Amino acid sequence: MKGRISKIGSYAISSSIKDHHQQPCISCTTFNILAPIYKRLSPKDQSIRESDNRAYWMGRNHRIIDWLLYERSSIICLQEFWVGNEELVCLYEKRLGDAGYLCYKLGRTNNRGDGLLTAVHKDYFRVVNSRDLLFNDCGDRVAQLLHVELVPPYSQYESHQQVLIVNTHLLFPHDSTLSIVRLQQVYKILQYVESYQKEVNLSPMPIMLCGDWNGSKRGHVYKFLRSQGFVSSYDTAHRYTDSDAHKWVSHRNHRGNICAVDFIWLLNPNRYRKLLKTSWSEAVFGMFRYLLRRASLTAEDAFAFLKTDNDGDYITFMGFCETLRQEIELESEGVEVTEIAE
Repeated sequence: MKGRISKIGSYAISSSIKDHHQQPCISCTTFNILAPIYKRLSPKDQSIRESDNRAYWMGRNHRIIDWLLYERSSIICLQEFWVGNEELVCLYEKRLGDAGYLCYKLGRTNNRGDGLLTAVHKDYFRVVNSRDLLFNDCGDRVAQLLHVELVPPYSQYESHQQVLIVNTHLLFPHDSTLSIVRLQQVYKILQYVESYQKEVNLSPMPIMLCGDWNGSKRGHVYKFLRSQGFVSSYDTAHRYTDSDAHKWVSHRNHRGNICAVDFIWLLNPNRYRKLLKTSWSEAVFGMFRYLLRRASLTAEDAFAFLKTDNDGDYITFMGFCETLRQEIELESEGVEVTEIAE
């Protein structure tokens, strides 16, 4: 999936490809390249993986790099990058490095074998700083933050124009109870970005969130990011609305399903944003309302459910938290009471 970001004034905006020839612009490619340790070769024997056949995974990854170099995006964000294989890592670093890219990799926690690779082209950017974010959750997911500065001629409209780039791969929603974990992962990313901006005293600047979000435009994560002022650059380029979830796909997942789950999100510094904690609370309670509706509970039943063992006509905070844990299994997924309160 590829989206283009054009530089106009002091802001970055999504634009169609045709604008590329009219003004300096930067482009971004986000791509889940399917780690060989996860790619199944036989539907009859799920234990046979591409990682067992060097010729297969080497050939496929050479073709992936060929395509990346042909596209020559100024930003490349890869997910399911096989960080556990030194030969493959060297292949990407050598070929992308020779083409002018600065590469940053990050493996998932607990030695899961795959991770992220973010590369920016030095003709477009100077890297000011890079940070790694470890979620330390049940999915061992991670995120990368790159703080970059545009270089001439792409900085001609404003000197020292800077951008924050995030690359991530959220947890796969094997069942609906994991949606809260994915929502929490996005919350952690936005918290981290906010804290980094305060730490280094940054003025408002464009923020790009790239990656495989493992959720569609109908999901809670999409709505949460929209409430924070982010727009999908792909939707903007194609003039899609929030209701156009059926009009595009971005990859085929490991179950063989085609889906639209890869996004290049953009936040312009002039966009109105709700307080992060406000959006988080609305998202969590919205998910809880959905679960109650799915259980077909009446208003009276829902109230009794939330009261737990309380004899009064009121709901206590601790009782509510306990019910929330039971309903969507938060405790086992690493969401704390303090985070619910926020």
